[in-house]
Amino acid sequence: MTTTTVAGLGILDVYEEALRRAEAGESAELVLRSPHGTERIIDAASWCRARIPGDSGLLRRCSGPTLDIGCGPGRLINALNRWGCPALGVDISATAVRIARARGATVLRRDVFGQLPGHGRWRHLLLADGNIGIGGDPVTLLRRCRELLGADGRLHAELSAAGTRSWAGAASIRAAGDPAAATFRWAEVAPEDLAALAEVSALRVTETWREAGRWFATLAPV
Repeated sequence: MTTTTVAGLGILDVYEEALRRAEAGESAELVLRSPHGTERIIDAASWCRARIPGDSGLLRRCSGPTLDIGCGPGRLINALNRWGCPALGVDISATAVRIARARGATVLRRDVFGQLPGHGRWRHLLLADGNIGIGGDPVTLLRRCRELLGADGRLHAELSAAGTRSWAGAASIRAAGDPAAATFRWAEVAPEDLAALAEVSALRVTETWREAGRWFATLAPV
């Protein structure tokens, strides 16, 4: 299918419309297209659920104050709070923040590269649901996470599947069935490529695991 980039259509427009559709119980599938032309479906409605398969291992690894970067509607924050673990979410989307707060999550509308509370003191950081792609430059994002972590902190990141192609650069995203797409910078990182990115970011990979068809890794400061 041919996609059309519409002037003025931004990533937030597509993201927030998908969240509104998910909130209303409607189909909210998105199509992410890489710079190499490969496409995959993202189900934005899953972000609005209380839990999705594969979350458990991620949550169990959080044993103290946790910052969820790109938290969306706040499902991981609420799950952590139910387990007695303090958690804060940040997201640039006003719609995501509104939904998350309505569901009881503590969320700030902030950019991860802007001013954030707890700088250099967080016990855990989360980059779930592919958010290692934020900004389209994994090294810059990982270095920012290193700044936010405490000396004994841990970053838990979701990765693309093993054996897939890592990439970074100009991508596009659109609602399924809609030819109008927004372009933005994004990235995907396969497990095999994470160690090299971590090394130049003052981090090291301490663990990788797979759960429910999803791939994850834990990183610690060097």
